[in-house]
Amino acid sequence: MMKTILDMPKNSYFLPFVLITSLFFLWGFAHNLDPVLIPHLKRSFTLTTTQATLVDSAVFIAYFLMAVPAGMIMKKYGYQKGIIIGLLIFASGCFLFIPAANTRQYSFFLVALFVIATGLTLLETAANPYAAVLGDPETATRRLNLSQSFNGLAAALAPVIGGRLILTKGFSDETLGHLSEAARKAALASEASSVKIPYLVLGLLLILIAVAFAFIKLPVFKEQSHAAGKNIFSAFAHRHLSWAVATQFFYVGAQVCVFSLFILYTEKSAGLKQVESTYYLGLCGIAFLAGRFVSTLIFMRYARPEKLLAAYALINICLCIGAVLLHGMVTVYLVIATCFFMSIMFPTIFSLGIHGLGRDIEYGSSLLVMSIVGGAILPRVFGYISDWTGNIQLGYLVPLGCFLIVFLFGVSGHRISVKKVTNSPTYSQL
Repeated sequence: MMKTILDMPKNSYFLPFVLITSLFFLWGFAHNLDPVLIPHLKRSFTLTTTQATLVDSAVFIAYFLMAVPAGMIMKKYGYQKGIIIGLLIFASGCFLFIPAANTRQYSFFLVALFVIATGLTLLETAANPYAAVLGDPETATRRLNLSQSFNGLAAALAPVIGGRLILTKGFSDETLGHLSEAARKAALASEASSVKIPYLVLGLLLILIAVAFAFIKLPVFKEQSHAAGKNIFSAFAHRHLSWAVATQFFYVGAQVCVFSLFILYTEKSAGLKQVESTYYLGLCGIAFLAGRFVSTLIFMRYARPEKLLAAYALINICLCIGAVLLHGMVTVYLVIATCFFMSIMFPTIFSLGIHGLGRDIEYGSSLLVMSIVGGAILPRVFGYISDWTGNIQLGYLVPLGCFLIVFLFGVSGHRISVKKVTNSPTYSQL
């Protein structure tokens, strides 16, 4: 169904836009604790790199499985109730970290992460299209990038906060060296308890925000006269959406590879300690945030979003080549630079993908959220390459290939096929 906001005057959009934008920060904070969890749980449960990437798999498989149900929930209950449900599920997953730490079972942590990601799926399914239509149609891509900028702020803060609260608490290597193998494994598993307080606090905060959403009136989408798309497969009639779904799959996989495996990568490529790496990971978040603001507020005034997307993807291909071939601190700075140029990719691909979908807009949004499953699959490919070759730097061949797909989408894949979409009304809001 085509949607438009009609129940509130346009000068009332500011507060709703602020509230919706706060959701981008919240799920960004949750996602950017994962790069801290990966080395922490890898050490606590003596995992291989491939096994540690199950953290990402648990999160992004939830996106794949729950994206369509999330779209159905939005259709049935509306965006505001869907957001509240998402926040409560998100909080429940945070609270599950407490029994997970108490039982010291890696699988329990993966279940908790799956539940968190289920809530995040609802939030992202609602917030991305909502932010896009909440204002002037001509600035939809810029507005979505602005909201996503606060995701970048979370990317800057979460690793530093998480590193201080989680990675700094544990047994020294010297102490562990004096323990028997069984005692050593038990001691390492007990370190997992350091996650309880951070996730408890986050869960309580989410409950408060859900209560706030329950008492605040948001503009609602009012249906126009034409019917909804027949089913989710009808959305694939739009060639550019099919391209966008595939591109988002590879882009998200690249982003997760860069962020989630950053600490393990810099340990090998530059010899950094884990806690020290979290500060550089925070710089990745700052670069990501800066890229969002600079690109949205300045560059997109002079360059079309798809052209900027292609240029940024080409730059990141070059940076990934350096991340594979070079050594020392230069590799750290190259990876930080990729974060700047990744910054606009998700919202730009999303906005270009749902442009012109008409009655298929909800299904298109769900498909683009489903494509986030790339974050579950491609980091494991990165891990397999790293474990098989014994060289984690070679794993950067994975994001290199992903950015090549993004480049092709920016060059030609984004173009709407008139022949395939003329039977659907255009989505005038985007």
